[in-house]
Amino acid sequence: MKRKVLGVLLSVAMVATLVAGCGSSSSSTTSTDTAADTEETTTDDAAAADTADESADTAAAGGKIGISMPTQSLERWNRDGAYLDEQFQAAGYETVLTYSDNDSARQVNDIQNMLADGVDLLIVAAIDGEALNTAMNEAADAGVPVIAYDRLILNDAVSYYVSFDNYSVGTLQGQFIVDTLDLENAGDKVYNMEITAGDPADNNAPYFYQGAMDVLQPYIDAGTLNVVSGQTDFDTVATAQWSTDTALERAQNILSSYYADGTQLDVWLCSNDSTALGVSQAVTSDYAGSNTVLITGQDGDEANLKNIVDGIQTMTVYKNVSNESVVTLGLAQAILNGDTIDESLIPSFGIECSYDVESYETSEGNPCPSFLLVPNVITKDNLQDLVDTGLYTMGEDGYLSAVQ
Repeated sequence: MKRKVLGVLLSVAMVATLVAGCGSSSSSTTSTDTAADTEETTTDDAAAADTADESADTAAAGGKIGISMPTQSLERWNRDGAYLDEQFQAAGYETVLTYSDNDSARQVNDIQNMLADGVDLLIVAAIDGEALNTAMNEAADAGVPVIAYDRLILNDAVSYYVSFDNYSVGTLQGQFIVDTLDLENAGDKVYNMEITAGDPADNNAPYFYQGAMDVLQPYIDAGTLNVVSGQTDFDTVATAQWSTDTALERAQNILSSYYADGTQLDVWLCSNDSTALGVSQAVTSDYAGSNTVLITGQDGDEANLKNIVDGIQTMTVYKNVSNESVVTLGLAQAILNGDTIDESLIPSFGIECSYDVESYETSEGNPCPSFLLVPNVITKDNLQDLVDTGLYTMGEDGYLSAVQ
């Protein structure tokens, strides 16, 4: 299936290493490798200062990387920003890391400041893939390559795209519902379902939605799945800025309007964990039924992993953003070194991914070469896999915490 993101709705596995962590708590940070903080007169301290100076020279030789993240209001972007910052600094680059508080105008300004600061390459996770034209055009004029990170930017100044296979995120959610409810053998049984999708400004959101709906639509058409509210189109079920509160309010309205009479709700398809958190709160507090509702998610946020342990959320699609940063680093190095960029780079990443030159377009007829990583399903049954990486700990209560 060819999948293109052009700002309109489309007709509409396990990675070797699972990693999670946390990022900076500030809204805008600048991170750099530095030389010694002070100059001392002793021989030993002078030698130490010389070593630090050499490290700074290495960083300067590597170049300066601008990293623009959308917000710190979602747990996953803190992880992304921290991983990217750490990876590039460890490889000897100077970094400028900013978070734009879900404000596109601020993100444009952040990127413009990076260009003025002389960055050699930009890594941008866009708030709105259609709102960065000014900054992208300036990057093109300055000859600065741009990697669209996780979210595609709809501007031809973008050189490459690094993300997960977003359509497959949705298919994993949809197939999980099919398998868990055994819809193939449902017979005359009907399951009631509701849908909560993601941010319309996020170019990934239609992919998540459509991947799931392509799996589930045959069962909706057959009457095996019944969306009681009738709310199925993307525009209706979308959630601005992936807001937990917005998802909560809409879920409460649906429950009070369509399920207050005792109608049973069986499954709620949620595109990610922040929306699933809102839906879970509504189901816990406002659903009149006594059955367990199957709730999907994505990202592996700690609050949602807790809900999975507690049986409130059923699954999440986990995307290893540490691996995403490794691929981004390898790609950036190849760009700055003038290397050939194609599928032959993948072995050097050491990460399972694919090279795609057809599925994503920055404008009509202009495909963006993409490196797409593989997501995987996490349930209560395989939470231990996260612990086994050494990057999560499990408390006596069974809850998982990311290692700091």
